[in-house]
Amino acid sequence: MKESKIMGIVTKQKEFFFSGKSRDLRFRLNSLKKLKDTIIKNEQAIVEALEKDLKKPRLESYTSEIGFIISEINYSMKNLNKWARRESVKSPLNLFPSRSYIIKEPYGVALIIGPWNYPFQLTMVPLIGAIAAGNCCVVKPSELSRESAGVIRKIIYEAFDMPYITVVEGGIEVSECLLEQNFDKIFFTGSPSVGKIVMEKAARKLIPITLELGGKSPCIVDKKIDIDIAAKRILWGKFFNAGQTCVAPDYLLVNNEIKEALYDSFKKWLSVFFTEHPENSPDFSRIINKSHFIRLKNYVKEGKIIIGGQLNESELYIAPTIIEVSDMNSPMMQEEIFGPILPVVSYSGLEEVKRIIRLNPNPLGFYIFSNDKKIAEQLILNIPFGGGCVNDTLSHLQNQHLPFGGIGNSGIGNYHGKYSFDAFSHRKSILEKGYAFDLSMKYPPYKNKHVYLKKLLLK
Repeated sequence: MKESKIMGIVTKQKEFFFSGKSRDLRFRLNSLKKLKDTIIKNEQAIVEALEKDLKKPRLESYTSEIGFIISEINYSMKNLNKWARRESVKSPLNLFPSRSYIIKEPYGVALIIGPWNYPFQLTMVPLIGAIAAGNCCVVKPSELSRESAGVIRKIIYEAFDMPYITVVEGGIEVSECLLEQNFDKIFFTGSPSVGKIVMEKAARKLIPITLELGGKSPCIVDKKIDIDIAAKRILWGKFFNAGQTCVAPDYLLVNNEIKEALYDSFKKWLSVFFTEHPENSPDFSRIINKSHFIRLKNYVKEGKIIIGGQLNESELYIAPTIIEVSDMNSPMMQEEIFGPILPVVSYSGLEEVKRIIRLNPNPLGFYIFSNDKKIAEQLILNIPFGGGCVNDTLSHLQNQHLPFGGIGNSGIGNYHGKYSFDAFSHRKSILEKGYAFDLSMKYPPYKNKHVYLKKLLLK
């Protein structure tokens, strides 16, 4: 797509936004309903696209993509009137008589750049927040999940007119061109390395951004646990979407005393989940493309394979794999894995756990399995991370009352539920003064007025 065409799209969206139409509350609610109805109408097309792109099982497609989005829309529609309402706040005595309030206004024209691993959810959920807040949007789906990008385009153009919501497809050159435009807000989901580029481009024009990135999310397994249930929940969180989840447990830190028992439970549950031959299971996804397959293939050589390790490049298949690691300097322990490989590092004390996690600080996700509340609390309070669970994995994403986002290397800002609305809203502060009373102390000549004013302000 030519730069002139992209510039034209942004210009038309600016004109649409300044018409005031997207700010109207009824228009927003109607737009959310249109999006919901169109997604439901195209449910089968979404499932088929995800199957072609990632061989994603239908249940995973519904729970983590379609159902997640519908739930988010329903929640936004139910609460939008309350979120958009003016928020009254107190005024101090020295500003009497006055009233103060906050207006939630849209930024304007937003750019949403989506990823390939959950191409619908991670593109549509920010879009829901942008629509709810009253913005216009340019949506850039990932070029790696081609089938899903095509269905996203189809859904958006069935639901909306182009000057309001526009889809722009293409590769790196298109993303670079989009990032040169005068957007009023940028929302990016992807890797930290690309996130830095997005942030640099936005900084040149002082465009506010939300970055949803990733990192190495640790999962600590204490000795005081129900090993069987812990194993089941860890495996579910890790191998959902073949590990291609930004908050999947990236590596395990397992107490020495229960390591072997945990391995035994892993073997049992992997057989239950995916049979003895996961390559034939309809419930296990594939790697997105060949380059990601080759990157992951190299990780398999970096430790002692406990379970799995089988590869099939023609099918982009990597078996659910558990690897015991001793070298913390190996590439696998330096980079986010983003695949069905789970390294295990054993530990004996909590200080060792903290030291290892600090090698890859500020992860997006954090998981601790322990029946000892003091241990869980100590780790939660002393380790910076985006969000997480105690005695579970991934599930914090399903709570619309919790903000989802990272810190430092794992991201800036958050969203989900009301936090999506907030991510695309500017909180404009207003103070209205009356004429009935006017404090003369603030006006020149000042003389000794500061003595009295100081007493008033310090009350």
